[in-house]
Amino acid sequence: MANATSRSPRTPTVAQLKAFVAVAEHRHFREAAAATGTSQPALSGAVAALEESLGAQLVERTTRRVMITPLGERVLEHSRRVLASLQALTEEVEAARRPFTGPLHLGVIPTVAPYLLPIVLRLVRDRYRELELHVHEERTPSLLEGLAAGRLDVLLLALPAGGSAPTRDIPLFDEDFVLVAPPDHELAGRIDVPRDVLLDLDVLLLEEGHCLRDQALDICREVGADPAGSTTRAAGLSTLVQLVAGGLGVTLLPATALDVEAGRTDRLAAVRFAPPAPGRRIGLATRPGSARSAEYDRFAATLREVLAELPVRIVEA
Repeated sequence: MANATSRSPRTPTVAQLKAFVAVAEHRHFREAAAATGTSQPALSGAVAALEESLGAQLVERTTRRVMITPLGERVLEHSRRVLASLQALTEEVEAARRPFTGPLHLGVIPTVAPYLLPIVLRLVRDRYRELELHVHEERTPSLLEGLAAGRLDVLLLALPAGGSAPTRDIPLFDEDFVLVAPPDHELAGRIDVPRDVLLDLDVLLLEEGHCLRDQALDICREVGADPAGSTTRAAGLSTLVQLVAGGLGVTLLPATALDVEAGRTDRLAAVRFAPPAPGRRIGLATRPGSARSAEYDRFAATLREVLAELPVRIVEA
């Protein structure tokens, strides 16, 4: 058991960190040794060496179980982050040597995922069979945090991405917003309504945290309307559409969502704005200077090819 001393801690080795994390996760030396494919004495020695290097006790050993000290819990958090960063480093180097291979963590916003993911997944399956795609559906702030922290590699979201950390934005397409109303609404079926009709409508919004909510608010405020005070809000577009079908108001849908969402009920009618219609730009966001930048550019170019089948306007890089 290591005791704190006055000397400066020495830098731990990767093997020591891996041994400590395994013991902390299993709370048992024999089980941790079996999980890591090492002998129990070697594992115990690595943990003891880590404690000696740091000059601190991390583990309390008893005859039945292992307990992690309060300081050990803090060291455990750092150890996991260090090992995750090393793993990300090796994956990025491998990806740079062999493009479109290995893991790729793709973050997608909820107002894009149901409508574009089937096309993206088909593309990866057909053209990039060695790519291990992991999809994370989260709201924009969480995605940007994950990108900055290295948890995510590339994002599919509305541009500009924004956020506190810089991103490299790669545009894919522009799409119009469509007003969705009950079928007996006086505007139902029209294709030339001006934006200022929003002044006289009860526009339903998504709850806070969705970038589509902010975009809808911007469109309304451009003409002097402000539906932000409404107490009726939805967590997702499907619920929002059901509220419209129930006669509680109207809402704005991106064109890529219209067929999917309107197809679930016959209690909806589309209303299209006169040109230029309000809309949004969808694209990829990556970390500036990523070693996989060329790979992401090629991926974006291929995405533009397959996304052209949607009701969108492709934006070339």
